[in-house]
Amino acid sequence: MENNQFVAADLLLLTSSEPNGLCYVETADLDGETNLKVRQAIPETAEIEGDVHELSRFDGEIICEAPNNNLSKFEGTLVWNGRTYALDNDKILLRGCVLRNTDWCYGIVIFAGRDTKLMMNSGQAKFKRTNIDRLMNILIIGIFIFLVSLCLVCTICAGVWETVVGFDFQSYLPWEDFIPGSTISKNGGNSTQTAHGATVIAVLVFFSYIIVLNTVVPISLYVSVEIIRLVHSMWINWDNKMYYAKTNTPAQSRTTTLNEELGQIEYIFSDKTGTLTQNIMTFNKCSINGISYGDIYDLQGKPIDITETTPRVDFSGNPYFEPKFDFYDKRLLDAVNDGNLEVHKFFRLLALCHTVMPADKDGALVYQAQSPDEAALVDAARNFGFVFKSRTPTSITIEVLGEEEKYDLLCILDFNNVRKRMSVIVKKNNEILLLCKGADSTIYERLDRSCAPLQAQTTAQLETFAQDGLRTLCCAVKEIDPAFFEEWSERHHEASTSMDNREEKVSDVYEEIEEGMILIGATAIEDKLQDGVPECIANLANADIKIWVLTGDKQETAVNIGYSCKLLKEAMEPIFVIDGDTVEAVHDQLTSAHSEMLRNSASNGNVNLAFSDPVLNSTSRNGVAPIGNGHEMSPMNRRCSFAIIINGHSLVHALTKELELLLLETGCLCQAVICCRVTPLQKAHVVNLVKKHKKSITLAIGDGANDVSMIKTAHIGIGISGQEGLQAVLASDYSLAQFCFLERLLLVHGRWSYLRMCKFLKYFFYKNFAFTLCHFWFAFFCGFSAQTLYDEYFITFYNVTYTSLPVMMLGVFDQDVNDEFSLRYPRLYTPGHLNLFFNKKVFALGVTEGILTSLVLFFVPYAVFHQAVQPSGVDISGYQALGCVVATALVITVNLRCGLDTYYWTGFNHFVIWGSIVFYFVFTFILYCASCAFVYPYVGTATTLMQTANFWFTMLLTVTIIMVPVFCERLYQIDAHPTLADKVRLQQKKIGKIKKRDGDRIIRRGSSVRTSNRSVGRSGYAFDHQEGFGELITSGSIMRRNHPFRTVPRGLASSLSTLAVVMPGSTTAIPSTECQTSSQSPVESPTTRPTTQSSAVTHELVLDAVSVSSSNAKTENTGTEMQESVTRNGSSDDATHVSCFVIRL
Repeated sequence: MENNQFVAADLLLLTSSEPNGLCYVETADLDGETNLKVRQAIPETAEIEGDVHELSRFDGEIICEAPNNNLSKFEGTLVWNGRTYALDNDKILLRGCVLRNTDWCYGIVIFAGRDTKLMMNSGQAKFKRTNIDRLMNILIIGIFIFLVSLCLVCTICAGVWETVVGFDFQSYLPWEDFIPGSTISKNGGNSTQTAHGATVIAVLVFFSYIIVLNTVVPISLYVSVEIIRLVHSMWINWDNKMYYAKTNTPAQSRTTTLNEELGQIEYIFSDKTGTLTQNIMTFNKCSINGISYGDIYDLQGKPIDITETTPRVDFSGNPYFEPKFDFYDKRLLDAVNDGNLEVHKFFRLLALCHTVMPADKDGALVYQAQSPDEAALVDAARNFGFVFKSRTPTSITIEVLGEEEKYDLLCILDFNNVRKRMSVIVKKNNEILLLCKGADSTIYERLDRSCAPLQAQTTAQLETFAQDGLRTLCCAVKEIDPAFFEEWSERHHEASTSMDNREEKVSDVYEEIEEGMILIGATAIEDKLQDGVPECIANLANADIKIWVLTGDKQETAVNIGYSCKLLKEAMEPIFVIDGDTVEAVHDQLTSAHSEMLRNSASNGNVNLAFSDPVLNSTSRNGVAPIGNGHEMSPMNRRCSFAIIINGHSLVHALTKELELLLLETGCLCQAVICCRVTPLQKAHVVNLVKKHKKSITLAIGDGANDVSMIKTAHIGIGISGQEGLQAVLASDYSLAQFCFLERLLLVHGRWSYLRMCKFLKYFFYKNFAFTLCHFWFAFFCGFSAQTLYDEYFITFYNVTYTSLPVMMLGVFDQDVNDEFSLRYPRLYTPGHLNLFFNKKVFALGVTEGILTSLVLFFVPYAVFHQAVQPSGVDISGYQALGCVVATALVITVNLRCGLDTYYWTGFNHFVIWGSIVFYFVFTFILYCASCAFVYPYVGTATTLMQTANFWFTMLLTVTIIMVPVFCERLYQIDAHPTLADKVRLQQKKIGKIKKRDGDRIIRRGSSVRTSNRSVGRSGYAFDHQEGFGELITSGSIMRRNHPFRTVPRGLASSLSTLAVVMPGSTTAIPSTECQTSSQSPVESPTTRPTTQSSAVTHELVLDAVSVSSSNAKTENTGTEMQESVTRNGSSDDATHVSCFVIRL
């Protein structure tokens, strides 16, 4: 295999291009982590190197475990040249890995195909169908049974009628000669033959009515449904608001069969890395000697929000600076340049205390880090002038502000999940230093007492960092006496070579030297969330959608991201952690958590959980009265705020048959569930657990191959087009470029699709029953002879041209509220969870309405045209006239009924509804006209009827009887029992009128700043690192051959422009740092007046159109009036507030 190649089978690594048989792999498709992992061949096989002849002679025997899905464990032995070698996971390259930073490697295939661990973790492809599809199948079976019942009724009635009346009426309606009892037959008839003949006729009538009434079974429904779903998929594909310009990636619907199910999602199962986050770590802030760096302030000492336009610190004077590195607080760079000793200590520690490996890539210095956190810290030191250049097993070389410094590396005290810290011991100029970084809780326990004041200051700053959702580490240093180090080094050697309890002994030796350290400061790294993730999760939670995060990351990282994206909140009850190693321990922890949740819920009495929506319950700034929330309390808010975190090894026990229901019940009591260190197959099992027992619609979203199993298992799978390849996208039903687009996909497209499909189905069944049952009522007046009421052309065109397009447009375009209000009021989404828009009850009501409509359609025209004559004495009461009148009333009624169901009128709706009615009249008039070119029984019927007042009176009377009750019932429901959608729709109309009256104003849902609002005392520690790199470094096995490194020419410092802001009517320029634009402010048109100053390049900014509003008044101020308003508002606490500042350069 060569560099950057995909590993296609489970391999035993034999040798590689790197020293000592090392190779680097990326396991993003297995565990979602993009940081590199190290694998090392057996030293004896590594000596083969690239000798193909020697490799071809390799004749070892491998004895290993059977194929299984455990990604973190491998057990086996290799017997070669008379020796036995132990095989573990560090010597195996699993399928799904990608070879990185290794020119080539050779391996032996152990498992291939379905036996590989990746494939053992992959779920099988399943055919997905929606709830509506399954319900429709049941309803179609019910309708068919109803059809058979109608035909049986007609059959029985036909037998009775033929026996009582038809037999003696054969002079007018003779029986066929093959029917017993026919007067045409040779034998004539008697009573026995009469009964037999009536029976034969009844049986034939049964099949005839199957044909006549078959339109009650909506065969064309499935075709119409697929067309509507196709258009819904096109709406998703064409939505510019789900297009990600940075990667030129639109949303994509990869299926057309699941769109309406997007409106019924109750559980979302999400990956973390690459799905919620960008997989990018950035150095944002730090604390050094009690001083916090990273925030920028105005002249009044108030922090300024950092935006895309905020000027960055200029690092161009550093030849090793990275253009992508962003930092905004110039004070830190000034402190470095001024020679601040504490700042220099801090960055020296970051440049020395790590296990990063340097590399030369196309003449540029790059770092290979096992942990993205470490890479971010070393990169930060590099950009501030403390450049890590190279390392050997015994030394580390760094460059400090252009001067090279070389340190002897004496020991690395490696990181692990128990220690939660790592240290290095270095020596320079006969001075031995221990440099340590780790979690604040572990560092504080080992500080010297003299650090107490600094510790208090640093703790306060760490809490501030944690509130911003940043990952924090504390840094400390200790000077070590050489004599003490010699003694300690001997004890360390003894512990590290011990064959009994080696880990415990080494840990005890580490504790001896990591005492009495001096605190230097703390770092704050941001694991960048994707844009809009906190707001998206908050809105989905308000829609009563539960979100479970299933990640391969460790617990601290997952919890930190949970707070950052507002999945976890400090308002929650204490978070329950399930981390037992045995079935009994997991059972006890789950039982305890479940009992405490129930006890707290009962003791709280569900008080103070009422739904609170500031948009719904506050007065609008446009003067529109507030609307209610539609329900007293959402189901989500009836639950107490609990959260549960469960580790992967505990999840193995929790998913057993004995505990899975307990796990499900406990998880369903929580607002947030986070599963850490889970395998791909465990993700699928968790999804299937909820899918199987809760009978809820589930959605899984991820971006890597490790998410494919749960994507296939969930009702709907969504793939993120991220940095981990396209495996998730290719296995998904929908693909998005960003997680935040999920909000629009569900709350807008999903809800609309569900609403449209439900209205379409209810109306389709209604119009078919209204059309078909008129035949049934006519059967009582035609001797149950299976005579059709309508002419054959009308029967053919009814579902093709007369009524098909209006209902199609209803299913394609209709929307109860627009997309903006759908996002603003997420609780509009909740009816989908309960199947309120279409279920068996709604179907029964639609069918009942269709039956009643058919009664009116048939009997009103029958009563009017019974023995009716024209004023001229011409009879117009014939069978053809009745059929024409009923057909006309039917077309008008069902199309007007479709219009009554339409909320959102477009030109297409108007065209097809009114056009269908007009087309019917035109086509009927032409077909029935006397000058028709072919002989047709209905010729002249339409023209004769339409000339009579009876016809138009019947149309008016029939349509009124049918439509007025429906219209009145709708008005009553909206007035007396309005739904949330009714209230929002009224709000939308009012705001639309205000926009037309006052001009179009942009109304946005308020966006929140990415903070976690953590309470005091919570650590932001999260360090995604693994144990083992330190041993490889100090042993020398990980070292590359040294390469000469070329420096980059120094850049010139960029010139800075002076920026000033001038108030209208004022001669005083305000520094730009005092001015900021609110992200929630409407956009107005500012006024720009450039001016020239002699001392520097200056641009004058004008603040304009500042709206000052209060609960009783709204005033537009500019110039001096605006200044006075701003001053007054800045010094008072009344309800008046400045609505917006609009600034343009």
